[in-house]
Amino acid sequence: MHALFPLFTVVLWAGNTLVTKLSAGLIAPASITFYRWALAFLLLLPFTAAGLWRERERVRRHLPQLAALGLLGMVIYQGLAYSAAHSTSATNMGILIALSPLMSALLSSVLAREPLTWGALLGGLVSFAGVLCLIARGEPGNVAHLQLNAGDGLMLIAVLANALYGVLLRRWQLPLSTWLQLTVQVGCALVCLLPWYLLGERSGITAQSLPLVLYAGLLASILAPWLWINGVQAVGPSRASLFLNLIPLIVALVAVGWLGERLAPYHAVGGALALLGVWLGQALRRPLRAAPQV
Repeated sequence: MHALFPLFTVVLWAGNTLVTKLSAGLIAPASITFYRWALAFLLLLPFTAAGLWRERERVRRHLPQLAALGLLGMVIYQGLAYSAAHSTSATNMGILIALSPLMSALLSSVLAREPLTWGALLGGLVSFAGVLCLIARGEPGNVAHLQLNAGDGLMLIAVLANALYGVLLRRWQLPLSTWLQLTVQVGCALVCLLPWYLLGERSGITAQSLPLVLYAGLLASILAPWLWINGVQAVGPSRASLFLNLIPLIVALVAVGWLGERLAPYHAVGGALALLGVWLGQALRRPLRAAPQV
């Protein structure tokens, strides 16, 4: 049941991957990042203000951690992803997102002292192989022709920040409700984003960019983070991050249903490997190293 949290999250994030790519050329990265979190904050605050006032001492005590989480998950990850979309392909973004489970597993082992399991390791590798199969269109030689650029470097930093976000969220286990944590994180993110928005390239909201801002500000900025926070706290960052490998598969299914693209055999193979990797991560919980005998 807990696995539904990260599963529903990646469905929403898959849609946001399309939004991110569609935003390139329509609205500046600083603008869409600031608008989406400003919209989320304005919608959250009326429902959480009373709770924030009651828990103000706890909020004040844990403000550094909440600010760090907002910086990692909402400023660095989302802001750099929008910037990367201007100079890299959705294909390359999919490859780099697929590295997140392995990053999370290693960071969890080092920083959160969460045992590295066979499921996290094997599941991450199998899912990554599935993503490569999708990206290479079933031809291994195509992987060698993929070109990396500055946008890929930005996306790599973004994915690392998101992996660290999940690990720290699990490690700190802040004594605040998910909605209160989310509101404070978004508020801190807006403070960090304001200089970038004011000093960088700015775009107004147009008829073309409004649906993108609404999707990003409502579903991707409120519902998805709430689901993700609950998922990470329930199953851990390593297992939760394995679900990120379903994003390319979901995007491919959306492309078939929405854009009229055809499914090929490599879609089935890559999708099956991605699903197998997620299953392995959930099923194999044996640590790589046995606990020392006392």
